[in-house]
Amino acid sequence: MAETGKLLETIPAEEQKTYDIIVIGGGPCGCTAALYGGRAGLSVLVVEALAPGGQMATTDRVDNYPGYPDGIGGFELAEQMKAGAERFGAEFASGEVKKVELGGKIKKIYTNSKEYWGRSVIAATGASPRELGLPRERELRGRGVSYCATCDGMFYRGKEVAVIGGGDTAAADAVYLSRICEKVTLIHRRDTLRASRAYLEPLKACGNVKILWNTVAEEILEKDGAVRGLRLKNVSSEESSELMVDGIFVAVGNVPNSALFAGCLRLDDNGYIMADSTTRTAVQGVFAAGDVRRKSLRQIVTAVSDGAQAALAAEEYIASQF
Repeated sequence: MAETGKLLETIPAEEQKTYDIIVIGGGPCGCTAALYGGRAGLSVLVVEALAPGGQMATTDRVDNYPGYPDGIGGFELAEQMKAGAERFGAEFASGEVKKVELGGKIKKIYTNSKEYWGRSVIAATGASPRELGLPRERELRGRGVSYCATCDGMFYRGKEVAVIGGGDTAAADAVYLSRICEKVTLIHRRDTLRASRAYLEPLKACGNVKILWNTVAEEILEKDGAVRGLRLKNVSSEESSELMVDGIFVAVGNVPNSALFAGCLRLDDNGYIMADSTTRTAVQGVFAAGDVRRKSLRQIVTAVSDGAQAALAAEEYIASQF
């Protein structure tokens, strides 16, 4: 059970509304769960710390979501998903969940200012970008260190930047930044990229992208409170070098946002919530869906699928228990 900050006094039971489903997280998974729950005639509340859409809302262009052959902006898709859920009566509330009580028949969810009750809970808290763990990395975030190329790329128009990573996100970020920046250096610790062919072909076509193989970042170089470069090491030769860049875009994976559930739900060694293919966890009436759940593929389309499945599982649970 996680708890942070001072919470408000408990609302008297006779005044407290009990929702059929409380969804924690308003990304594509949470919005889909809300839509399906509302469409089934259930009362649904979505609690989201930031804006609906999660990481998707920060994506400049979504090109692999069915039904949009020309792609769609991530923020626009997020707004459409939220509107779809609201059409079927789902409610949305802003607030960071600080504490959960999931053991009883009525689940209780607390933010710093509100207390919510629900007959079931869907954990759809997603994941956050993984940091490199370098000195001054957090200090320089927003001053040359970024975890979202589509969010911050325009600040580096005509400049030289580095992308660190080797998967789909790193390759996509390098391609995106190549259209804006004078030069992009992609830094990868291995001798081949893990990115799929759909991302590799556009990357090969970029004339201003250079790839440094078998290379890791050891230190962020800083001047006057802003990034000025990186100190690198070749893992094969052990040789060190410096790369002068104005911005560093980190794309080395994600960390599940599951700390809230530590101690009350089972987590795997990487911190993902353990749930079966129907999204049921070991706690009755609690379901885990989307990027926070342990599974092999994490995409918008799989998050949406999880959301629909979680709503169905919650509907079946409520029908059998209440």
